[in-house]
Amino acid sequence: MKELENLKEAVLKEYPRMKKDSRFKFNCHKGVSCFNKCCTDVNIFLTPYDVIRLKNNLKISSQEFLDRYTFLPIDESQNHPVVMLKMNADETKSCLFVSAEGCSVYGDRPWSCRMFPLGVASPKDSVENDGGEFYFMIEEPVCKGYAEDKHQTVGEWTKDQGVERYSEMGEMFKEISLHDFFKEKKQLTPAKLEMFYTVCYNIDKFREFVFESTFLNRFDVEEEIVNEIRTDDEELLKFGFNWLKYCLYGEKTMRVKSVNDSTPPGRTSAKAR
Repeated sequence: MKELENLKEAVLKEYPRMKKDSRFKFNCHKGVSCFNKCCTDVNIFLTPYDVIRLKNNLKISSQEFLDRYTFLPIDESQNHPVVMLKMNADETKSCLFVSAEGCSVYGDRPWSCRMFPLGVASPKDSVENDGGEFYFMIEEPVCKGYAEDKHQTVGEWTKDQGVERYSEMGEMFKEISLHDFFKEKKQLTPAKLEMFYTVCYNIDKFREFVFESTFLNRFDVEEEIVNEIRTDDEELLKFGFNWLKYCLYGEKTMRVKSVNDSTPPGRTSAKAR
C-alpha cells in the first residue's frame, strides 16, 4: 500500500498529463516479444463492476469467485475493504487467467487491464487540487509495446478497449469509496464494513439480503426496480450504491415505509435510485 501511495504522489508531481486528444504510441499483440509478461507479478485492484463481469464470465457465484480468485490486503490506513486479484504461487507470479494464447477472460478483463498502458489520476483525491482528472503513461521497462508503430489518441484507445461502461460504474463506486465521510476522519463500524464489502463485491449475497429478508417490507422500492434487480447484476449494484449512501452515510437515497403503508413489497410511488 505504501508503494501505491508513493506512485500516486509521483504521478501527481512528475508525470506528463494527458487529455482525451493527447496522442501516444503503443500496441500489444502476440508478436511482441514481451507478450503476457505484463500479466505477471502485478497488483490488480478489482472494482465492483470488475467482479461482476468476471464471475459472470466464469459462470460462478460471486462468493466462489472471491474465494478462488481474490484476497483482501491488510492495511491499517484503509477506510474500507478492497479486493485484489490473486496471482499464481509460482516464480513468475502470473495471473490466474493468463495462458500461452493470452488472457482467457479477455472480453471481461478488469478495468486496469483495459487501460494499460494508461492510468488515470485526479488531484481532487489528494492534497493537491490544481486541475481535473487526467491520463498518464504507465512506465513498465519489461513492456516492448511502447516501441510499436501504432499511434492513437487517448480517446481512441479507451473506446477501442471498451472502457466506457467500466468508467461509468467506476464513477459511482468513487462516490462511495471517496465519500466526504472519510475526509472527516470517521470510521465505519464492523457491521457497516461488512455491508460495504457485501454490496460492492458479493453481489449474489446482497441479492439474498434484499429478497430473502424484510428489506422490501421496510423500504419503498418501485416494482419496476424490483424486477430489474432480481436478475440484473449491474442494476442491483447501482441500487446497492444508493443503499450504501443511505445506511453508511445517512443520505436520503432510500424511503422507509410508514407504519400504515399497506403497499405490497415492490410497489411504491418513489424511486430508490
